Amino acid sequence: MIGTGAFTTLGIQLELVSNGWVIIITWLVGGLVALFGAISYAELGVRLPKSGGEAHFLSEIYHPILGFLSGWVSLSVGFAAAVALAAVAVGRYTYTLTGWPPVWVAVGSIVLLSLLHGYSMRQGSRVQNFLTVLKLILVAALAVLGFLLPASTSSTLDWSFQGTKQIFSAGTAVSLVLVFYAYSGWNAAAYIVGEIKQPSKNLPKALIGGSLLVSGLFIMLQLSFLRQAGPAELSGRVEVGQIAAQQMLGLQAGQLISALIGVLLLAGISAMIWVGPRVLESMGKQYEPWRILAKRSKRGLPIRAIWLQSSISIFLVLTASFEGILYYSGFVLQLFTMLAVYGLIRLRIRQPKAAWVSPLFPIAQWLYLAFSAYALIYMLFTEPTESLLGLLNVATGIIAYLMGSKQQSLGGSGYHG
Repeated sequence: MIGTGAFTTLGIQLELVSNGWVIIITWLVGGLVALFGAISYAELGVRLPKSGGEAHFLSEIYHPILGFLSGWVSLSVGFAAAVALAAVAVGRYTYTLTGWPPVWVAVGSIVLLSLLHGYSMRQGSRVQNFLTVLKLILVAALAVLGFLLPASTSSTLDWSFQGTKQIFSAGTAVSLVLVFYAYSGWNAAAYIVGEIKQPSKNLPKALIGGSLLVSGLFIMLQLSFLRQAGPAELSGRVEVGQIAAQQMLGLQAGQLISALIGVLLLAGISAMIWVGPRVLESMGKQYEPWRILAKRSKRGLPIRAIWLQSSISIFLVLTASFEGILYYSGFVLQLFTMLAVYGLIRLRIRQPKAAWVSPLFPIAQWLYLAFSAYALIYMLFTEPTESLLGLLNVATGIIAYLMGSKQQSLGGSGYHG
């Protein structure tokens, strides 16, 4: 969860919202929505204990075409685009210290981590855990330092309660979509539920515990950034953590912190290169045209899926803008998590009992759906290009599914997804 969004979203938010309290409220709402989603996915994973996330859930609850579309979106947006965004951020954050071209740092990060995860799951897991611990320490340190050190006197951010009327503006709604994206990853454990021991015990613990911990850290971190730097410094900038760190600790120390943030963002890339190919592998097992992705290497790793996802990420790094990918990704991903959360409501009607059931049902689920729908509707009207591109991606996926189904029927393989 602690990845690109925590260190980049605030700069784009400040172009949309000028009141500090409204910005913090969006992060609080984002944390609650992530928690409600985590509660829902924990029960979905316990009821349908098979790796694949939405691709598996939607196939079982609705129809295989929705599972296919979810996997299609995961391939092109959910993981590949998220890896691209994180890699671009790594390049931006390390540039001030190294002077290396950000684009090539981004590409190199993707290639190196793909090689690592394609070699050994044990080594990939160790690197992931190590980077995650360091990342938690850094985020907590930055959040605390931002409160202990004197606040910046140059900040012109509006903290008046009169300004909170912006909470109902279109800018706030779009800002909320960006925050939802910053929290994305709260559902990652559900993608590998088939590899989790005692999922009815450990999956809820991972999803809910992780969401609560990260929500607290995110809110503290954004407050810290806003105390140390104002809209003039942060607005429209991707590397907000670097700017705030320089304000807190001076130029040289800020550059070191910035480089460290860049290195630790590799943990986010590592996690998505670890988890994403398992979704593609799950699709390969269910859908004939994707069967090639279901094959594992001699070491038992989905090597073909790893390199397909990484190739798409590298393409996005080389061709797309940071903000364009962010808007586009946020819109489509929220759409499919909504379908999964609503799917739990349908499952509960058919099968009330399970090894673990979510608390606050169905309030948590309906609140998740309401906040998500509110943000997406505004996004559709205020950022129509990116939203429609996302829907076009889904339409392309429908065509691919129908073509694959026709090919499968003509081939007479007898395979049923």
